[in-house]
Amino acid sequence: MLTAFARAFKTPDLRKKLLFTLGIIVVYRLGTHIPIPGVDYKNVQECVDQASGNQGLFGLVNMFSGGALLQITVFALGIMPYITASIILQLLTVVIPRLEALKKEGQAGTAKITQYTRYLTIALAILQGTGLVATARSGALFSGCTVAGQIVPDQAIFTTIVMVITMTAGTATVMWLGELITDRGVGNGMSILMFISIAATFPSALWAIKTEGELADGWIEFGIVMLVGFVMVGLVVFVEQAQRRIPVQYAKRMIGRRSYGGTSTYIPLKVNQAGIIPVIFASSLLYIPALIVQFSGSTAGWATWIQKNLADPEAASHIVLYFLLIVFFAFFYVAISFNPEEVADNMKKYGGFIPGIRAGRPTAEYLSYVLNRITWPGSLYLGLISLVPTMALAGFGANQNFPFGGTSILIIVGVGLETVKQIESQLQQRNYEGFLR
Repeated sequence: MLTAFARAFKTPDLRKKLLFTLGIIVVYRLGTHIPIPGVDYKNVQECVDQASGNQGLFGLVNMFSGGALLQITVFALGIMPYITASIILQLLTVVIPRLEALKKEGQAGTAKITQYTRYLTIALAILQGTGLVATARSGALFSGCTVAGQIVPDQAIFTTIVMVITMTAGTATVMWLGELITDRGVGNGMSILMFISIAATFPSALWAIKTEGELADGWIEFGIVMLVGFVMVGLVVFVEQAQRRIPVQYAKRMIGRRSYGGTSTYIPLKVNQAGIIPVIFASSLLYIPALIVQFSGSTAGWATWIQKNLADPEAASHIVLYFLLIVFFAFFYVAISFNPEEVADNMKKYGGFIPGIRAGRPTAEYLSYVLNRITWPGSLYLGLISLVPTMALAGFGANQNFPFGGTSILIIVGVGLETVKQIESQLQQRNYEGFLR
């Protein structure tokens, strides 16, 4: 990876792209530290210090925003509204025929779906911003903090509107910055910003484990966490690169006096075909009951049961349900994102076939059979990786900011691999061996 970046900086146009990407990253990180109007920054910092390691329901969103959510800054919502909007549009594409038709129109249809994603992102940002401001005003954002109710001193309607507009504008700016990176930088802009948001929390989380440790002034715990982290990174890289290659043969066709086809290729089916989406779905679904209890303030039996069995990450029922939800959503997302019948029809249209399998329906059935078999290890792998923070909490008392948590490692490794692949592909286009040596 370091070699690829070093070679990229030696190439003038790639160097410009990398420097442009770094500049956007600096702007993004600056925005995560600028508080919005109407917030008492001193009280926010006091509550953040008291809530360190116990972010509760907002831990996942705070991670995706690079710690900006609990700081209530301009980029407090981060990239999360865009991620949610993209997932919703991807799910609706399967349900709504109009969106499915747009998807098949090529570049023009994709541009239209992207436009719809932007509109939905702004709508979700307004909704989430309003919820965040209401939570901060009520003091529920930092439960247990002595000055939680004084985070927003002025609770006038105008102040609330200004706060929501500021966070919505921040989300639109983040979306624009991500698209700038995609167009003029290196890699997928939204993925890069997500990568930076998660990576920004690593140094403080690692140092917190060292300072809170007891063995050899915390260095033993620090070393164990680093060792576990390296093992997890290696495992994730191995599984993310794993794929089942289904061979495809294209028959020769004569058009005029020229012969076309006759080539051999393959369909790469990844073991983790669903990516990080099942983990996000499962986490969001598990947060809903606890969020209802927190906003209702109820102390009834059902509320106590939810707090004890679903909201507590160390509870056995929470662990089992979280694991089962990840497995379910892995199969669900693969089923809606990969259509074996469509792939089989396209192969048949262009004269392709899998050796030993008839074209058409038998090919679709074979692809579905293989996909179901490789999704099982992929879904189990996602569930086990995602439970690492819980095992760390139970094992040696790590806080909930365990830096090598499953979600963060999956995103960091995935984005890192894709970015390096893109850089290497661009380097190969610019540095190739000629016919004469």
